[in-house]
Amino acid sequence: MSRIVTVLVVLAMIAHVIRPFGLPGLSRRSDAWKLALVGIGIVLLTAALRPE
Repeated sequence: MSRIVTVLVVLAMIAHVIRPFGLPGLSRRSDAWKLALVGIGIVLLTAALRPE
């Protein structure tokens, strides 16, 4: 699951650098680091909630 999230976040970052999404807080190309923070948070959350 975390690999899928990582790949999706990387693709979203690449798409955002090419053409910014225009969402509040993501209006500039240099805001791609915010997507990385969200991705790291989601990966940590899935690792913490994984039943093992």
